[in-house]
Amino acid sequence: MKILVLGAGNMGAWFVESLCLEHEVGVFDINKKKLRYFFHAHRFITYEEIGEFDPELLINAVSLQHTEEAFEEVIPHISENCILADITSVKNGLDEYYKKKGMRFVSTHPMFGPTFANVRDLANQNAVIIKESDEKGKAFFRDFYMSFRLKIFEYTFHEHDETTAYSLAIPFSSTMVFAATMKTQEAPGTTFKKHLDIARGLLSEDDYLLAEILLNPYALDQIENIHSKLSYLIQLIKERDTEKMVSFFDELRNNIAGMEHH
Repeated sequence: MKILVLGAGNMGAWFVESLCLEHEVGVFDINKKKLRYFFHAHRFITYEEIGEFDPELLINAVSLQHTEEAFEEVIPHISENCILADITSVKNGLDEYYKKKGMRFVSTHPMFGPTFANVRDLANQNAVIIKESDEKGKAFFRDFYMSFRLKIFEYTFHEHDETTAYSLAIPFSSTMVFAATMKTQEAPGTTFKKHLDIARGLLSEDDYLLAEILLNPYALDQIENIHSKLSYLIQLIKERDTEKMVSFFDELRNNIAGMEHH
């Protein structure tokens, strides 16, 4: 299959490198310097070259705030039979965009990133494929993800953003609270260092990606739940009630055990 990847950032580069040995792959980025290290893919610097390439699948891997803009720039240069694909972490509004364009599409979300995941071993990672997507597009990504032994879920656009609010907004906001209370630590312990590594990794991500995840319409309820639990913990500390505190710890262990058995 002839595949065009828009955006040569971390995820775009991963798609190019992962697909180029079995497919004819082209890559385009407005920052031409990012194209210099791709040796097994066509490197395009103009939209006219993309039109001559005539891709069958277009994977949009640009930063989240530019996804629709990137589609608009390229669509006039590709066939109406080309399948549009996005890999965004938040789908809010994309369902309406695809309806408006009237082209075949596949929306997906590899739920890992180069910051935290070992992209050479993804067996314990997950990916989502949106149910409303074109069947051929879904089959392509299902086979692709299965080659990495990813666990695949199918959600609607609505279900995906609800899930993302839980799986990303909670750890992201918790880590941001940790970073917000940071002060110089002369002798940080092991747990502190682990949290610090997570915070550094998170804050190395694209600012607009972080913002969109937290501004996901479903994220507020999850973050308010964090606020509620933190308020309860503050209450226990003020009361200095050891028995209630121990009971709270048991509740936390049960929550974690439930996740492990899920």
